[in-house]
Amino acid sequence: MNMMRKLSNDPIAGVAVQQKPEQLGVFKTPECSATIWQRQAMPNFQAWLDTLSSDNLPSTRQILQPQNVQAALCDVCDAVGLTDDPHRQHLIRDISALAHLFCDLMDAPFVRLRLDRITTNACRKFHVDAISARLVCTYRGTGTQYGVSVNDAEPADVFTVSTYSPILLRGTLWPAQPETGLLHRSPPIEGSGETRLVLVLDPIYEMHEER
Repeated sequence: MNMMRKLSNDPIAGVAVQQKPEQLGVFKTPECSATIWQRQAMPNFQAWLDTLSSDNLPSTRQILQPQNVQAALCDVCDAVGLTDDPHRQHLIRDISALAHLFCDLMDAPFVRLRLDRITTNACRKFHVDAISARLVCTYRGTGTQYGVSVNDAEPADVFTVSTYSPILLRGTLWPAQPETGLLHRSPPIEGSGETRLVLVLDPIYEMHEER
C-alpha cells in the first residue's frame, strides 16, 4: 500500500489520483482499486456546457471501435441540434480521446459508450458494477461519489470526484487483490433542478457481448 499512498493525494488508500493520462497504467497494479485523472476543464468550455439547455445535451448508447467514436458523436450532436462550434468540437474530441485511452489501457477492441443526461437519483445506492472495469467522467454537474464499506455498511466517509475528472473503477469481474470495500454511486440530485452529463465507458472484447 505504500506505493498507493505515495501516488495518491486521496484520503482512501488504494485510490490513486494522477495528474497525467500516461500515469493511469497504475490502475492495473494489484494494490489499486480505482484511479482518478485529476484535471480541470477550461472555464469557457465549462460555462458553455453548464448553460446549455438539457434538450441540447447529447445522449447515446453505442458499441464502437474507438476510431469511430468521433464520427458517431458528431451525428448525436447534430440530432439534438447542438451547434457545431469550438466547444462542441472540444467535447467530441475529449470523449474520443478518453475512448482511445481506455481501450488501449484495457486492451479492448471495442468500447460500450454511454452518454447520459441525468436529472434523477440514478444508481444512488453504493455498489460495485458487474463488469471488469469502467471509466466514468462527469462533464456537467456533480461527479461520481465513492467510499469504503466496512462490514457491508454504507461508507461513513463519502468523496466526490471533480467534474471533468475521469475515474477508472474495477468491477466484480476484476478479482480484488486484496478486497478493498470500495463502492461508488451517482450523487442523489432528484429535486435539485440539476442536470448532469455523464460519460460511461466499458471495455468490449467481442461484439456478441450483451449490450
